[in-house]
Amino acid sequence: MNSSERRMKLILMLQQSNSRITVDKIAEKFNVSRRTVFRDFNALSEMNVPVTHDKYHGYGIMQGYKIPPLMFTNKELATIMVGLNFVKSQVDQKLIEDAKGVELKIKEVVPDKLRDFMESLEERTVVDPYLNFGAEKMKGGDWYVISNAIAKNKTIRFNYRAKSTEEISSRKIDPYIIVFYRDHWNVIGHSHKREDIRNFMLDRMSDIEILDEDFVPHGKIDVEGLIFRSDESSEKIIVDVCEKALKRFQANLPTKIIRKNKIKPNFFRIEFYFDNLDFINKWLLQFPKEVKLVFPEILLEKREKLLKEMIDN
Repeated sequence: MNSSERRMKLILMLQQSNSRITVDKIAEKFNVSRRTVFRDFNALSEMNVPVTHDKYHGYGIMQGYKIPPLMFTNKELATIMVGLNFVKSQVDQKLIEDAKGVELKIKEVVPDKLRDFMESLEERTVVDPYLNFGAEKMKGGDWYVISNAIAKNKTIRFNYRAKSTEEISSRKIDPYIIVFYRDHWNVIGHSHKREDIRNFMLDRMSDIEILDEDFVPHGKIDVEGLIFRSDESSEKIIVDVCEKALKRFQANLPTKIIRKNKIKPNFFRIEFYFDNLDFINKWLLQFPKEVKLVFPEILLEKREKLLKEMIDN
């Protein structure tokens, strides 16, 4: 870390701290000597940063002071561009427009050299090309309203179009997390109607309203538990996976593996739960020779039926 980066991080550290910080703590944080810390404070003083000092408690920064908002290094800006390119590759048109708006604002205030760097990265950094160039863009649910409700622990109400029947009904939930599943966004939360955790696709939500009702999550929110939970609608599935396909299988499996054992020199037995047998049946077809279905019997029947339909067609 060079001195400019360290001093910028020192300003942020002083700004974000609720109390004063000692020279020893700063030196330990940045792995530098006390003398270097004092040199950094002298440099900040020359930059007219209003650093304050209390001989009993240490250093702070004058309340209300705001640093210039976009003092990025090339590496930090590259990180932001990768993130924005990921958002712009999504199928949700509103999310894409929001990302482009952020990008424009950054370009308006950074120096010309950094703007040129941004534009070069924008043209030559491609995230998920199949989704970016191939997928049809669509209007999704208002992710910002939902994320705002999550941040404030506020209950939301919305109309929801059911996937199975296309019927629209009013729903009320305590939103816990927003999750991206390959080509769509979901919100997971406590449904007031079902009195249980439920998953809702954002592009099927409309007329989202934040209510003046606070909620308290039941204990610390377990993000992994919410995403990979199993309920009465989930089926236990067992497959044998060839070792050469194991890495790809594990990386793309849309649920959590609950058990994995090596059963032969080149095969692993994998167990997991899933609540949509038709979906997982089609998903498993990408491993025609590398994965063998073991359980349940109904999934074997579905596979035979699906393959027959494919041959007949």
